This record gives sequence, C-alpha cells and structure tokens, in this order.
Amino acid sequence: MACTKYSIWLLIAITLFSSELSEAREYNWIKAHATFYGDSSGSETMQGACGYGNLFQQGYGLETTALSTALFNDGLACGACYEIKCYNSTQWCLKGSVRVTATNLCPPNYSLPSDNGGWCNPPRKHFDLSLPMFLKIAQYRAGIVPVQFRRVPCLKKGGIKFEIKGNPYWMLVLVYNVGGVGNVVNVKIRGSKTKDWVQMSRNWGQNWQTSQQLQGQTLSFQVTTQGGRTIQSDNVAPANWEFGKTYEGKINSRSV
Repeated sequence: MACTKYSIWLLIAITLFSSELSEAREYNWIKAHATFYGDSSGSETMQGACGYGNLFQQGYGLETTALSTALFNDGLACGACYEIKCYNSTQWCLKGSVRVTATNLCPPNYSLPSDNGGWCNPPRKHFDLSLPMFLKIAQYRAGIVPVQFRRVPCLKKGGIKFEIKGNPYWMLVLVYNVGGVGNVVNVKIRGSKTKDWVQMSRNWGQNWQTSQQLQGQTLSFQVTTQGGRTIQSDNVAPANWEFGKTYEGKINSRSV
C-alpha cells in the first residue's frame, strides 16, 4: 500500500526528533500534575506568554497546554510537544493520552501552598491544559490529577511560518509551525543585500528581534531547534514584504 503524505511526514518528524533528543532521554515518562483553564471553546487559551495569536489560525487548535515555570524555561519551551496521560488515580483517570503543544505559561501563585492551589509554583512540573484536552484524560470534577508526560515529535503541516511585525528600525518575528522537536532556541536572518547572517535575539516567547534594516530585501532564515538542528529557509519573504504579514518557508527547507 502506498504511503500517504501524512505518513511520510510522520516518519520524518519521528526520525528528526529521535536524533535531536535521544541523548537527553526526554522520551522517558516523567511524573507531574495537570489541571485545566478556560472553557470548551478554548478562547482563554489564545494569545499567551509564548507570543502566539489565534491558535486555530496558526494550526495549534485546542491541543495546547500552559507550562509551569519549571518546564517553561523562560519561554524556550514554547512550541515543544508532549504526550500526557492520567496516572495513578482510578477514581478520576480516563484511559488514553493526549498530545499537546506548549503555547502558554502557567504562572506561579506564591500566595498559595504548592500542594494546595499553587500548582504551578517552582519547582513543580505542571501542565495547565485546555479543557477539551483535560477531559480526554480525566473527569471534570477531579480538578487536578497526577499525570505522566514525555516529549514527542511535533507533527505540523507545511513549512515554518514567520510573522513579521515592528517598524523600519526594529523587526519582531514570531516563529511558529515548527515540526520535529518544535521549540526554537536560536534564529538568524539574512537579506538578499546582506553579506552575513544576522543574529536575532529572543524578545519573549517565540518572538525574535533585530534592529537590522532589511526593507526592500528578500529574507531568509536559519532556525535552530533544541538539540542543535538548524533549518535554513531561503527566500521566505519577497523583497516587497510587509509588516503584519506571515510568510511560510518551503517544506523542503534544508538542514545546515
């Protein structure tokens, strides 16, 4: 039977993910806890500390989670994907697991004890899931349940996307729809009239900035994910690119 396009991308994502994270052994199950926020519409999960916007339009949908400070890593974990299952609670657990992308921060609440309301206080590993995802692994009345989690490859459709914001003197680029490991740890940009790659700095979440003036130039990007793999997307934005628009790298963007 011929392989479907989805099957091919699944194989590629798993292969890349395994090679990037095998040394860290992040594919092992780890104990944590999970709660939920928002309602069934997921409206309260939009935006957030990772810098994403409309999660439906950006391809994340309701399959998302906020991370406690211990997992969030000051935003560097944004875009990472996790498999989560309810654990060791026959009263509240449901069978099966969910796969979610980290899109937000669950902030600490130091006015409450870590074991009684301050669920996201350091050093607790905690997932604040969208309500629809929580209901796939536990009953609503549970409120909070023990879980096990592990990193898994992110399966995304299309190429990496770059949303360009800012002004002629300052550029802010949101990087999203990253397959494989998912979370980006470094970004470089180059214009068609720029000799060398320009190092961008992370502003917040997955928003990367530069003061290099690149208007009127075709833009290329180098995106490095956790584990060190760098993906080069050439000529992503045309010379007449505009602020406020999103540009997509080619699916076959090459590793460097």
